Parts: sequence; structure tokens; C-alpha cells
Amino acid sequence: MTLPALSHTVDRFPGSAADAAVLVVPDTAAFPEALEDYPGLAEVLTAIGFTGSASAFARVHLPSLTSLPLAVVGAGSTPDGAAVRDAAGAALRTLTGFGHVALDLAGDLDQFAAEAAEGAVFGGYRFEGYRAKPGKSRAGEVTVHSESLSDEDVSRARILGDALALVKDLVSVPAEWQSPAELAQSAVDAVADLDVAVDVLDEAALAEQGFGGVLGVAQGSDRPPRVVRLDYSPADATGHIALVGKGITFDTGGLSLKPAASMVGMKFDMAGSATVLAALRAIASLKLPVRVTAWMCITDNMPSGKATRPGDVLRMLDGTTVEVLNTDAEGRLVLADGLVAASRERPDVIFDVATLTGAVLVALGHRHTGVMGDDEAVAEYLTVSEQTGELAWPLPLPDYMQESLDSPIADMINANMGDRAGGTMFAGLFLQRFIGRTSDEDDAPRIPWVHLDVAGSAEHGSSPYGFTDKGPTGATVRSLVAFAEARAQEA
Repeated sequence: MTLPALSHTVDRFPGSAADAAVLVVPDTAAFPEALEDYPGLAEVLTAIGFTGSASAFARVHLPSLTSLPLAVVGAGSTPDGAAVRDAAGAALRTLTGFGHVALDLAGDLDQFAAEAAEGAVFGGYRFEGYRAKPGKSRAGEVTVHSESLSDEDVSRARILGDALALVKDLVSVPAEWQSPAELAQSAVDAVADLDVAVDVLDEAALAEQGFGGVLGVAQGSDRPPRVVRLDYSPADATGHIALVGKGITFDTGGLSLKPAASMVGMKFDMAGSATVLAALRAIASLKLPVRVTAWMCITDNMPSGKATRPGDVLRMLDGTTVEVLNTDAEGRLVLADGLVAASRERPDVIFDVATLTGAVLVALGHRHTGVMGDDEAVAEYLTVSEQTGELAWPLPLPDYMQESLDSPIADMINANMGDRAGGTMFAGLFLQRFIGRTSDEDDAPRIPWVHLDVAGSAEHGSSPYGFTDKGPTGATVRSLVAFAEARAQEA
């Protein structure tokens, strides 16, 4: 990964050791008061027609203010933390070719200095990739000039930046170099310097323990599956959050083969596992007093003479039998095993994260995460997602659809081939059946659970915006961390 180093100072950028400067400003309605500390800048921006609209970017020349190359970026008409985060991210993403950038905040935007620091780190990320010649470099160092920014704010911004970068790095690796075993090793390496226990289950252990969903999806591939359990359990933990991630390292659809165009990009079908790994690593790095257990359910989904056939029946970890009608609805099969395993430890809440359904793109587009599950837990997640600026939207789990999961020969089917409507909700209802109870009593309530369908939000396919590049986004990582922080504060 390539991330800028981050520091802060109370000095303004004219005295900085940087070689370029960025100023975040509100829209022109706030001029000239917001720019009273920057003589002549309001007139220059007005002359060039700069409006200060959200993430608007312009290079200006004002040697009377600073000898540094100067850029301004807009925070919009009603700037808040999310707008300032996006503005700083857009600036660091756009202003290339400078090694050290000084970032300043005009007017009362200094109250959002922590968000600006986050945006600067997020926007400064770059995946170098496999090009023969590297592209234009982004800043290797950013200094945020603020009177309110603390060392803790800077540390948190860097930790969150590292978490997003980990997801983006893992998702960007071609599947040829990221087998289930290699992704499992990446997980081990990612937490090697933290107080996190790791257990990697290979194909023999999975068969012995009965992970029938993972093994059923994996059996068409020459590369055996892995399930990785990571456990951050501080001595002062006051609660327990479980995270389960879908980790399909390449998804051809199996024997229900995808069309060629739909198969492009399917290396990113392991984004859910990368997300839960990154969230746990960030929570452990922040030393939050909350126990977090993450389950990464990792396999290929390939067609071969060994592959699961439509009509085959798989037995999940809890003994539930599933008639597989569509081998391209494989994510819910591996998640089912992960949810059962997570439930056995009876955490306070379970999250699963998955690039699960194309239907969620139809319903919510490419930026919103679909959220389903227990009403109270969903509401709690939506609150923190709004605070972090990550777009999310609740979807129902209607009881009337339960009968559509019925199979004539097994406990349930994995896909309703006769009716494709409501595919995202069907998948959510399927997963709900694998959430365990809060106690051994048959009538005990299910463990609170939140399902995050990131099939749209985990990858951005069009023009960059804010701190978001084209490509993997790291969606839901920051909200999961914020959820853990909120639980820690409650305790």
C-alpha cells in the first residue's frame, strides 16, 4: 500500500516545510469572512469563478499569500464533517507530483480537522499495481494545520487509512496470486504485530468439523478452501462483536456459469472477508475494550468435473440441508457456515459482510450498502454509518417470503429460480436461518444480527469523487469500527 505520513501543527502553511499547499473553503456565500486570514484570496477565487461547491478543485497563484503552489477545494454550502473529509480527500487525490502537502482549513471548518485528516489519508492512498511505469505520485506526507487536531485524531486517521488500504490492496490483487491459502496467510500477516489470536482451518479441518457449505462451493476448484478465525479479546472487554465475511477469491458462478462480461472483476468477491479483517485490525490497533471475533470464509467457485451440480444437496455446519439450485448463489452457502460458527460463541451481535447479490445494485445503486437484520441492531448500525458518512439503507426481511425458501427434498433451497424478484431479501432470509439463539432454550431469541450487502458499495466503477477512487472502496469498514467505538463508550 502507499499511504501518506500524517502530522499536524498550529502554524499556517506559509511557514510550512511542505512543497505544496491546499486550503479547504466553504462556498462563496461565506466569502470574504471565511477567508479573512488569507488576504486577496477571496478576490482571486471570485475572479476565476470558483464557487466552493462540494469537492470543487482549482489551482491558484497568490504569491502575496504563500510562495507554495496553492490549490483550493470546496466543502459546499452546508459543510459538515463528511463534506470536509471528502474535500480533503479530493484534494490529495487530485494534487499529484508533490511530496509534502500542507492542508489548511478556512474559517470555522477547523472544527472538522479530524475529518480532514482522515480524508487526506484516504485520498492519498494509491495502489501501485503492476504497471511497467508508475503513474503520477500522490503526496508522501501531509501536514494538517489546525488548532483543534490532537495526536489521538492523527493516530486514528492513520489507523482507519491503513484499514481501508488493506481492503483495497487485497481486493486489487489478481486471483492468480490470491488463492484461499494466500488470502489466509495475508490475514495472518496483517495482525502479526497485534494482540490477535488466529486459527486457520484447512480443508481437512473443515471436513472434520462439518463446514459443508464452504466445502461444497470449493469442490470444483483445484485450490482448497480456508476458514480463518481471528480473535481480538482484550482483558477489559465489555462486549463481544462477531464479524463474518464472504471470501470468494474468484467467482465464475460454478456450473451455473456467469456470462463472460459478468465474470470480469470477480476477483473482488472476497471483499467481505477483507472488510472484516480490516475492521478487526483497526479495532485492535485502537485498543478498544471490545472483544471482536472475525470469520473469513474463503474459497474459489469454479466449474469442473468435481463441482457441485444444480440439484445437489449440501449439509451446513449446523446440520441444515440445502438444495443448491444455483451454484452462482454461493456466497450465502459459505456465510451460512460462518454464521453458525460465530453463533456458537454467543456474541452480543453478529455482522456479516458480503458482495452477495446483484439485486442490491438494482435496488440501491452503486454507493448504498443494503442493510438487513434485527431491527434494533440495524438501527444502531445506521446511526453510526450516518455519522461516518458511509451511505446505507435498510431493507425488509418479509415473513411472506419465507415459504419461497422451501425445498421438496431438503430443508431449504439456496435460490428461487422461479421468481427472481426480491433477490436481496431472499438472500437475507436465507442467512437469517443460520443465526443462533442467545441460549440453549429452543424459544430463546436469535442473536442480534446485521447483514451488510456491499455488492454495489464495495467497488466504484465510474469517475472518482471525494476521497474515493475508481475501484475498491473499503465500504463499511469505518462504520464497523465506529459501531465498536460506540459499544465501548456505552459500556
